[in-house]
This record gives sequence, structure tokens and C-alpha cells, in this order.
Amino acid sequence: MRRADRLFQILQYLRGGRLITAAQLAEKLEVTPRTIYRDVAHLIGSGVPVEGEAGVGYVMRDGYDLPPLMFTHDEIVALVSGARLLQVWGGTKMAAAAQEAMVKIDTVLPEEARAKVGQVSVHAIGTPRENGLWRDFLDRFEAASEAQISLEISYIDERGTRTERVVRPLGVWFWGQVWTAVCWCELRDAFRMFRLDRILTLREGDRFRLEKHQTLKAFIETEAYCDKRT
Repeated sequence: MRRADRLFQILQYLRGGRLITAAQLAEKLEVTPRTIYRDVAHLIGSGVPVEGEAGVGYVMRDGYDLPPLMFTHDEIVALVSGARLLQVWGGTKMAAAAQEAMVKIDTVLPEEARAKVGQVSVHAIGTPRENGLWRDFLDRFEAASEAQISLEISYIDERGTRTERVVRPLGVWFWGQVWTAVCWCELRDAFRMFRLDRILTLREGDRFRLEKHQTLKAFIETEAYCDKRT
């Protein structure tokens, strides 16, 4: 979690004059109490009226609150539509995060804007796919791409042939009902794309460091997605 996001979350927990300890904040945000101490000191230094001390707890004085989020009608439609799409077509964690994000946004929207959220007429309808593991695989590919962790996969290609691959995930792309993972394939020593619904098993491997010619930028610049198939 970025520090800016963490600071925002701390403010949310301190809303309403609730007393909360650094240990409780650390558990909720999955960081150390020492990190919370530094974050609270930063908030106080920025003028946020937080009172308290280590070992006792922190509270935010009444009269201070974050300004309400302001969105245009089109922005609300985009946010709600995107969240609904992810709830149906995103990974398991993505879907849960999208729902949680909408709950948080709803709590800080002005009443007029909150009413517009329920009026958005864009909805996403999902149909079960044969391989229900793709939602979990989507989350894991996204996380592995960010952390630069290689993945060992068993894959069925369009001809029904099963292969074992070690890949370096670069990103995931949505094509409308189908997600594909853009990877550097160690077996082919080249870029390859894998449909997530054709992956049978997946296991994390070692961390990797990409060479310049193996990056997602290099993949896009060479237009490999047009003709590089598995």
C-alpha cells in the first residue's frame, strides 16, 4: 500500500472521535506499529489535529474532517460501471476490492452525489466459464507481475495440447469475456500470451529481473501481441 493511501486510511479510522491504538492500526493496515508512529507524526506535522501518544492511542478532535469527494456525473458513471465490471469479470480479490471501494466512496460522497450512484444504469452480466480458476489466476498473475515473481504453469493450447511453462508475467489484458497474460516465456525465449481460462495449474517460482528486451514496453513497441501466439 502506498503511503498516501495508508495516511488516508488512518484518517478514516480516526473519523468520529474514535480512540484507536497504533497496534490496532498496524494490524488493520498490515504494517508495523513503528510505521504507524511515523505516519501519525506526519499527519500531525501537516496540521491534522490528532491527539494521543504511543501505548495509549490516538483520536482526532471534532471539527476536522476530510472534504467530501466531488465527482461529475460522468465520473460517477465511470467509477460505478468499472466497479460493477470488475465484480463480474475481475479476479476474486479485485472483485472484493471494487465492492469495498464503492462502499468507501459512498460514505464520503455528498448526499446528492450518493443518490446518483444508485441511478447508474450500466450493469455487468457474467456467465460461468468451464475453468472457474481463472479469477484466482488473474489475481495471482497481477500480483506476480508487480512483484516480479516467475510462475510455473500447466497450459492447454487451442489445439488441446498440454505444455508446462515457466513464465515471467508482464501484465494482464482483458479482451471481452477473456483475460490473457502477457509473459516472457522461458521455454520459447520470447514473448507469449496465455489465456487464463486455459491454465490448469499455477505455482509461484523465483523472483526475476527483466532484461530491457523482455519488458512490457518492448512487447508493445514490437507489436508482438499481433502475431506472437502460444
